Amino acid sequence: MGYFLDLRKELGANSHRPLIMAGAGIIFLNERNEILLQKRTDNGLWGYPGGSMELGESFEECARREAQEESGLICDELEYFCQESGASTHFFYPNGDEIYVAGIVFLCRKYHGELKIQEDEVVTQRFFSKEELPEDLDPMNGDIIRNAYMLI
Repeated sequence: MGYFLDLRKELGANSHRPLIMAGAGIIFLNERNEILLQKRTDNGLWGYPGGSMELGESFEECARREAQEESGLICDELEYFCQESGASTHFFYPNGDEIYVAGIVFLCRKYHGELKIQEDEVVTQRFFSKEELPEDLDPMNGDIIRNAYMLI
């Protein structure tokens, strides 16, 4: 199940108390400087691949694992992009669970593999140019995505 879901289970079915979730995300850039975005199954919003850290994982290991699980892509090289924490990472899942994310986001320009989706977490995914960004971006990811476009 994973560390974070196990922790929620320990709290009990009726406890949605806020938790700090350590995690990592990846901004994949293709040769046209487009960013890979995924439409999430839980809230229907677009964001970059990422997720919660497992016990013993580094931020880089977490980012690589989550990227491969969710997108099918394998990261060859990662570069640090930014950290995310604080009030802007406050999030409610549709089931009422509440989190604050403390995470690292990496850029990945060199990768291999074939795009595939993790159907229980991702509805669809594709690369977007700056001009065609969807309006329904996940609020936690929106500023980070726009900042990435400013760098490239």
